[in-house]
Amino acid sequence: MQQAEEIREASRTGDYGRVIELARRDRRMTQLQFGEALGMSQSAVSRLEKRGVGTYSTDALAAAAAHLEIPPALVGLAGGRPSVQVRDGSDVERRRFLGGAAAVAAAPVLTARPEVADTAAGQAAALRLSTTAYRRLDGSTPSRDLVEAVRGHLRLIQTVAQNANVTARARLAAVASEAASLAGWLYWDMGDTGSARTWYGSAIKAARSAGDPLLTAYQSGSLAQFEAHAGNGVEALNRARKARRALGDNAPPVADAWLSSVEALGHAAAGDRRAADKALVVSRAAAEALPEDPPPWPWVFTFSPEKVAAARVTCGARLGLADWVLSEDVEALVTGHAKQRALLALDIAAGHLAAGRVEAAFALAGRALDAGLQYRSGRIVERAREVRRSLTTTSPPKVMRNFDERLHDVHL
Repeated sequence: MQQAEEIREASRTGDYGRVIELARRDRRMTQLQFGEALGMSQSAVSRLEKRGVGTYSTDALAAAAAHLEIPPALVGLAGGRPSVQVRDGSDVERRRFLGGAAAVAAAPVLTARPEVADTAAGQAAALRLSTTAYRRLDGSTPSRDLVEAVRGHLRLIQTVAQNANVTARARLAAVASEAASLAGWLYWDMGDTGSARTWYGSAIKAARSAGDPLLTAYQSGSLAQFEAHAGNGVEALNRARKARRALGDNAPPVADAWLSSVEALGHAAAGDRRAADKALVVSRAAAEALPEDPPPWPWVFTFSPEKVAAARVTCGARLGLADWVLSEDVEALVTGHAKQRALLALDIAAGHLAAGRVEAAFALAGRALDAGLQYRSGRIVERAREVRRSLTTTSPPKVMRNFDERLHDVHL
């Protein structure tokens, strides 16, 4: 029983990292195993456990408590106490925006009974963990195999919300927003842009219902990114402006870095090279200054200078600027999963075409098409067709003829 007493003492003093460490060890889990379950690296788990009495991400605490099956109150998420220890006004703002003022797993002060609060927070945290797991599966699973599971997950969230109290419904609306956004991403990958746009719209509405400005901004930015890739530059920039308005003056650094890259894509789609370049410079500077901590909710994956390089490649492909594409190709291709790298490879192929390197372009496009066929990605295949349509020649090289034959036989 000594360990139970140690957990209670660590919780009493606000050392929630120690609570998590003791509970993890009691479950006989390594930091690596625990991190994989939560979508975190081993080093991120180590930093979380060694943080001591300080500032914590409420999202990380809730996810850890749900997986370890310990009461959220032990990590400060219920029972009438603040969910993190704060030292000054800036930390209050950091908790508000990085943890999410109305985040699914955050439950600093609840009017419901403690046991009800624990159940509500646990349900929301568990459902969010499932959404995160599906998002990570997207990197190695065809969207067509994943989309029905995600839609079933959304139906479960709706069913749970119907039987929840008002406080819990706000958290569950945020969970539903994240799941709807994932559905939008999956339909986009499948090449169904109409359904993708509908789901992104639903994600924004659910985020507003949750009353969370950070989540609303994230979902508006996601739709802006979608519109930019679809070639709707003006709409993309309008959506990005709405995202910034939702954040107000207290945007976390990662939001500014990411939204600047989205704005660059919007400017490129509108044909404005100068504005795109300016936005990319701002995005890279912000990305290079980001801390190495795990990404804050609702970001699941980190935003890094490599992702800015990827955005520059895409902007260059859209604008027909071979120098933008070919100067960033190596750095850009180290980011993202296989499907994302295939799309980047097709942008790089477009850069080679702009530079007159036809054989190199279609050799690279052919490898990207392989990934598109492996994952049955309508988005990759359609991008491959766009690259092919951009070049007309009366004497195509063999690699191009082979590409044409394979592309002609694609039926997804």
